[in-house]
Amino acid sequence: MATAAPPAPSHASVRGVLPLRPDIGHSFFWRKLHSLSGIVPIGAFLLEHIFSNFEALNGPLAYGLQVKFLNSLPLVRVLEWAFIFIPLAFHALYGVVIALRGRASVNIYPWAGNWGYLTQRITGLIAFAYIIQHVWRQRFSGVMLPEHPGAAFAKVQHELHNPWMLALYIIAMIATSFHFSYGIWLFAAKWGITPGDRARKRFGQLCAVFGTALCIMGLASIYAFVGNPKYANAPDDTFAPTSPAITQPAPVATPPAQ
Repeated sequence: MATAAPPAPSHASVRGVLPLRPDIGHSFFWRKLHSLSGIVPIGAFLLEHIFSNFEALNGPLAYGLQVKFLNSLPLVRVLEWAFIFIPLAFHALYGVVIALRGRASVNIYPWAGNWGYLTQRITGLIAFAYIIQHVWRQRFSGVMLPEHPGAAFAKVQHELHNPWMLALYIIAMIATSFHFSYGIWLFAAKWGITPGDRARKRFGQLCAVFGTALCIMGLASIYAFVGNPKYANAPDDTFAPTSPAITQPAPVATPPAQ
């Protein structure tokens, strides 16, 4: 007597990271776009931002020159909105939707993947809240850095003199580094770049090292603004013209007496 074939396992019973598939609902396209936008262009911008801020270790002048260079790029305002603000808004807002629709199950299934899922959502919300205030305070309020790049170092330094803001920057740097590095691992798993547990484990170790390095660079930049005594009380604008020096007349040689 023939027996019926066992039913295929449902997605809910499969352990691990499932690839994004077009048969799981109408949100497939938006989830694909959300996953991709976290790598390009947002991930690329995050790397540029961390490396640019790392210039703070070289002092106010070097940091101001870096800000001036970025703001002198062709079509910089178009690039800013098309590749930073709009993708960032989509990724953040749709990420909130995913977080609200998702369901953490670390109390039922305490696997590393479940803890990673929960931590990814928490760090994403922390990064979202931080980015809103950071963009507003550094880009759209106070001294306009595109017109006054020499004031960039002092503007950040003054903000970090507030201990609450300093704590927020440190927490956000840690959260953002984890969110991005773990997001790279999720991207590779869901897009089928790392098939198999062994490949994912090795790539996860690489992502952990990468995320730790980014976090160290970010924290070092924060230290340059508030912890390095060489740059304490930086000038309000390193490019501001200084008072002209008084030039003393050259001494006139007295002819020898005859």
